[in-house]
Amino acid sequence: MNNPLQPQACEIISVKKQGGHEFTFRVKSDAKPLPGQFMQLSLPKIGECPISVSGYGEGWLEFTIRSVGEVTNIIFEKQPGDLLFLRGPYGKGWPIEGIKGKNVVVVSGGTGLAPVRELLNMCADEQGFSKSTTLICGFKDETGIVFSDDLDRWKTKFRTIYALDKDEKSGWRVGMVTKFIKEVDFKGLGDDYALIVVGPPIMMKYACQEALACGAKEENMWLSFERKMSCAIGKCGHCRIDETYVCLDGPVFPYKVAKNLVD
Repeated sequence: MNNPLQPQACEIISVKKQGGHEFTFRVKSDAKPLPGQFMQLSLPKIGECPISVSGYGEGWLEFTIRSVGEVTNIIFEKQPGDLLFLRGPYGKGWPIEGIKGKNVVVVSGGTGLAPVRELLNMCADEQGFSKSTTLICGFKDETGIVFSDDLDRWKTKFRTIYALDKDEKSGWRVGMVTKFIKEVDFKGLGDDYALIVVGPPIMMKYACQEALACGAKEENMWLSFERKMSCAIGKCGHCRIDETYVCLDGPVFPYKVAKNLVD
């Protein structure tokens, strides 16, 4: 019987600097995550942390990590050839079958772009996956921009609005992502769309409020609600909100459920 808590040693293939505080680690793995799922990354005698899968291919996975604590700080010291320990994938990802064939609208903030990156690649690369795609993507400042190569490629594939909170940059807008949601004609899309919002909790709160004010419908909205996921299999209870376990029932939730997940 396989132990769902047993991590596997995986070799780091490459390390790529993304923004001022982020690196993308590509590791050898035969795991087959779905877009939006997460895995637990660990180092022996140090600890572990839940990280969204930001990319995958045959025999490898990518994780885009921001240095925010002891575990991630030590992971940042690792080089190609070193080992990371992985277990998973866990949780529910984006509802791909429910999204396919619709008009897709994605609103992301900061490294919240990571868990929706592969879904955006599907929109860009799979003919007929979406009727149309709109990406509203914002960062605090220029040093926080991640996936620059993808951002450049996506703007040749579908409609994009890239913004920095206050800084000016050629080809970019200035302001919070909420400022640009009104440029999406939700009423004109009827019911044939999926709105995906991912980023810091406060950003998702106000982005959803703005979308609703602009005519978006609750039943067409989805969020990634990652929080306090420790065991990832619903045993420790750290991520539990009332009767909902984020690690099992999420981290992707329909808005109608997510709006009631209040600590």
